[in-house]
Amino acid sequence: MAPPQELDAVKQNGSTNGTSHDNKVCTADKLKTASAKQPQVHVASVANGSQGPVKILPNVLHNIGKTPLIRLNRIPQSFGIECEVLAKCELFAPGGSHKDRIAVRMIEEAEADGRLKPGYTVIEPTSGNTGISVAMVCAVKGYKCILVMPEKMSAEKHWTMNRLGATVVRCPNNIVHTTVADKIHRETPNSIILDQYGNEANPRVHYEETTEEILEQCDGKLDMIVIGVGTGGAVTGIGRKIKEKCPSCPVIGIDPVGSTMALPESLNSGPGFFEVEGIGHTWLPDCLDRSVIDKWIKVSDKDTFNMARRIISEEGLLVGGSCGTAVVGAIQAIKEAGLGKGQRCVIIFPDSVRNYMTKFLSDQWMLERAFLPDSEVSLGYSWWNKTVAELKLESPLTVVPDLTVGNAVKLMKEKKQNQVAVVSSQGSIQGVLSLEHLLKQLISLNITSSTKVESVVNGQFKRITLFDTLGKLTYILQGTPFALVVKEEKNGNVLVSEKLLGIATQMDLATFIL
Repeated sequence: MAPPQELDAVKQNGSTNGTSHDNKVCTADKLKTASAKQPQVHVASVANGSQGPVKILPNVLHNIGKTPLIRLNRIPQSFGIECEVLAKCELFAPGGSHKDRIAVRMIEEAEADGRLKPGYTVIEPTSGNTGISVAMVCAVKGYKCILVMPEKMSAEKHWTMNRLGATVVRCPNNIVHTTVADKIHRETPNSIILDQYGNEANPRVHYEETTEEILEQCDGKLDMIVIGVGTGGAVTGIGRKIKEKCPSCPVIGIDPVGSTMALPESLNSGPGFFEVEGIGHTWLPDCLDRSVIDKWIKVSDKDTFNMARRIISEEGLLVGGSCGTAVVGAIQAIKEAGLGKGQRCVIIFPDSVRNYMTKFLSDQWMLERAFLPDSEVSLGYSWWNKTVAELKLESPLTVVPDLTVGNAVKLMKEKKQNQVAVVSSQGSIQGVLSLEHLLKQLISLNITSSTKVESVVNGQFKRITLFDTLGKLTYILQGTPFALVVKEEKNGNVLVSEKLLGIATQMDLATFIL
């Protein structure tokens, strides 16, 4: 552990001036030091005595914490909101997210209690941000690192973790990545799992540090705090401290549509797929204490990503997608609570756009998912609004999950296809085995000809229906060589089942048009 004089570099004065506050307010204590029983590792806040801030930091870990609180202006004004809206910008952390705080805390606590020793391997299931932060800490400290991440997470996260020296294992979205991490842990000698979902260091670091920073920056004047809910660490730690110091301040939890963490249960439309990363689950992490959340608000992917794009273009903050989720939820919560002049709402901005450059920043990505309206390009093509049904596709080539990869490749070669749909004996679509995906998996998985298809199936494929337009299919096929044509059965917004009808390829579309 570094000597005290090297800890907590770069003091920042985060108080906010010029805001009246007529309501009863709480008074923030001075920042508490961490418990003597816990290692004190990374808060970048303590000045170097009377000599001013430390000018040279011993390593990047000493720049974690003390992120700025920035006022949002144009977006709140556009909704007629008169209260002050502030963003706690964790996107400025060295690893790009608030997960830097928990990564260094979990690792240094594991070192302190003897669970993590030189030469050990750190294993962690992650949706990306924690993985990047863990890989960064391991890079500085010299530990080997294995990270397990679902396929739906961005390629940028994978690339960043890999460049930081981590081994990245991707698993299908229908497999809980924590179970994969547990299996790797059992098979890897001298390894530990940090377990962000159950490690008390996760909420504790937000209780001891993040919330105290916010209260100090706000001079204790706070009327609402809004937090997207993922592992539950941030909302639990911040919520517990807010309940102690600002009991009249409501804690608002934001949950994406398709997640099932919100209360009351009637808010949840049932488990479903959602694109936003880092928040939302269809199970409850051990770190999550839902009792600290006064109100839950659900937000759709479409609203999420359109708002994230607005934050970038109107506020100049290069935020990640879940920041859009939080702002949409905050606007609703502010209006429902009737916050007005002289009152203040703080929103947690957990990460930056760096991990999503090929996702919601891309018009094509947004158009594929109908998150943006068609552009005027549709007016110039007679085929644009024709339906996928007019392609008259042949019956799809399928295999069962327990077929071997070797036999599947032989079948694709025989049928002159680059991909095959994986369908269970009951008819449910498990995913796709494509040559492109298989070659990518060869690098990170030990695949042989006898490997079962179910072990390497790609569950992250593009779907389209017979009634979708060829214009929509065009957008999809600009980014992938094929899309599965499915018949969906829904109960409200919840997908109950889907039947595979065909596979639409770039060649199918080109042949029809030309």
